[in-house]
Amino acid sequence: MIYLDNAATTRVKDEVIDAMIPYFKDNYANPSSIYKIARDVKKDIEEARDFIAHTIGATKDEIYFTGGGSESDNWAIKGIAYAKRNVGKHIIISSIEHHAILESVKSLEKLGYEITYLKVDNEGLINPSELESAIRKDTILVSVMMANNEIGVIEPIKELGKICKDHGVLFHTDAVQAYGTLDIDVKDMNIDLLSTSAHKINGPKGIGFLYIRKGVLIEPLISGGNQERGKRAGTTNSAYIMGFKKAIELKLKNRDNEYVKSLRDYLLTEVTKSIPYTRINGSLDKRLPGNINFSFRFIEGEGLLLKLDEKGICASSGSACTSGSLDPSHVLLAIGLPHEIAHGSLRISINEENTKEEMDILISELKEIITNLRNMSPLYEDFLKEERSDVNV
Repeated sequence: MIYLDNAATTRVKDEVIDAMIPYFKDNYANPSSIYKIARDVKKDIEEARDFIAHTIGATKDEIYFTGGGSESDNWAIKGIAYAKRNVGKHIIISSIEHHAILESVKSLEKLGYEITYLKVDNEGLINPSELESAIRKDTILVSVMMANNEIGVIEPIKELGKICKDHGVLFHTDAVQAYGTLDIDVKDMNIDLLSTSAHKINGPKGIGFLYIRKGVLIEPLISGGNQERGKRAGTTNSAYIMGFKKAIELKLKNRDNEYVKSLRDYLLTEVTKSIPYTRINGSLDKRLPGNINFSFRFIEGEGLLLKLDEKGICASSGSACTSGSLDPSHVLLAIGLPHEIAHGSLRISINEENTKEEMDILISELKEIITNLRNMSPLYEDFLKEERSDVNV
């Protein structure tokens, strides 16, 4: 198997599993209890919280553990909306946000909140001046993802955050794809709230955190006990928190963005050189090192994925969260792709565990599969006939 869908999820590393096992077997006490074995677990969790906080330039009391990126996004959007509903009901997001953000604001629209969707250019980038123009007196929150999960584009977060700060508006960023890969300093980047998830960095699924800058008022999303300093109820997921700590520790220690980028650029060059009518979606300069999003004309992305799967190659046509949808990616439509081209997309997401040999196999298989799929396409046949007639004229 060749796994090239690391933006969807990653393999949990052995060291991460080893770090978690004691909290299933021996250190299993509920850290909210008062006896010694519970206090020992509580101490370990607080050390993990402190370590994780320092990875983004925060303090430990600004880190709140959650069930992952979707919960963190929901909490950031809804928690701030509810807390500031008497101040204003206007929220600004980008048009290419993850569905956890899009669906959260849709639910708020039903409650009378007004949402502005910032457009992106054909590379997927937000123009900061458009954000500034969109801010109103009743704007309470801006949310723009740090790096897009489909096309890998890195947004100008520091500049956007500064605009929000100057206007007294809270700024949230979904950093699920960026955390561990990009350097993040929440103070320097003017970030008030930030979402992450462990399973993108070789950690377990079901654990993440929301950074909430000290002094920001937010209503809880989950009610119950007093865990997470009374802001997020639910029995503390000790084992997964320790796994998260080990995952980010390993990621930062072994991160090799230049190696990953070299694989990406090799694949990009060889595919565009050997397969005609191919385009790269998203900015090439401001892009995550391991992301490539291709569009191949005259094919359906689903058919391509199934053929790759038959060859033992795992990839995707966009967000794994919407893989069951027949609609083309909202991200690709937002950067101006017509439906028929957006439907022929392929996302390859690489990390340090991938190799050049895997890229060569993928290139070879893509050439054969796409040729075969196009040969079955009446649209491609008509296109070639038109091309030939144009040449003869």
